[in-house]
Amino acid sequence: MKMKKNKLNQKPKWIKSKIPKGDNYLNLKKLTKKNNLHTVCEEAKCPNLGECWSAGTLTFMILGDTCTRSCGFCAVKTGFGGQIDQLEPKRLARGIENLKMNNNNIEHVVITSVNRDDKNIDSAKIFSNSIKEIKKLNLDINVEALIPDFLGSTDAYDYIIDSAPNVLNHNIETVKRLYKHRQNTGTEKKRAVRPQANYERSLKLLKYFSLNSSIVTKSGIMIGLSEEKDEVIECINDLSNSGCKIINIGQYLQPTPEHINVSKYYSLEEFENFKFYAENYTRIKIADCGPMVRSSYRAEKQLLQLKEKEDSAI
Repeated sequence: MKMKKNKLNQKPKWIKSKIPKGDNYLNLKKLTKKNNLHTVCEEAKCPNLGECWSAGTLTFMILGDTCTRSCGFCAVKTGFGGQIDQLEPKRLARGIENLKMNNNNIEHVVITSVNRDDKNIDSAKIFSNSIKEIKKLNLDINVEALIPDFLGSTDAYDYIIDSAPNVLNHNIETVKRLYKHRQNTGTEKKRAVRPQANYERSLKLLKYFSLNSSIVTKSGIMIGLSEEKDEVIECINDLSNSGCKIINIGQYLQPTPEHINVSKYYSLEEFENFKFYAENYTRIKIADCGPMVRSSYRAEKQLLQLKEKEDSAI
């Protein structure tokens, strides 16, 4: 007797991405390798790599490849982060300068990192110095900082504010109820979605930047982790009340059988409904919602769209 295949193992037809190709992609791939730059785009096998690189948006990961947290959706390895490289900001800036000189298409870079709960202030300083070093080059590149929560340290936040990135991005990742909730994986183990994180702490971070700087604030969530639709709406409202001007909502895809199972594949219509609600019933200006939307997706276009909306409202 044949066993029925689990429908959730069969991704719907709209869960697809283009294979990265073309001269621009190949050129950037060669240059990042030559300059020893680590991009989340490649390491996380992002489905939008080809589209984003063609548009001139790259996401670089600093502070190593080992996270001190163990989120149930994330494939980054967990452990002790090791020593922090104080020279990393200058190396990153030199690499980006080399990329820009060889490929003038680069317009927007995102800097992100693993969580380093053992060295929060040191981590914030590396973020800040990296942004300053890039800005010193005067390359006409927008810089977006996709930061961890630094365990709620406002001193850490102030270092980021001092460096004045164009965009401050901090992903809230999921709805409030699911942070500590343990769920099944494909191996029948149970893992929590965000065991060491705190929903309210993330909202306070976003509000702190909104109230204490003119930096554009941004956040994002994944859906398909067993949340309810009204919980997604509640999360959108919370992000709006925290001052977010841009949000991303994308479909969660299980990276390995060790990670939390996908509970549902949302339809394109459902994504459009979330977008409509966010842009018409909250103070959020730009909401990119779709199955393949990720943290840095269309980041360069989002800033342009935001400026156009704000200019038209004057």
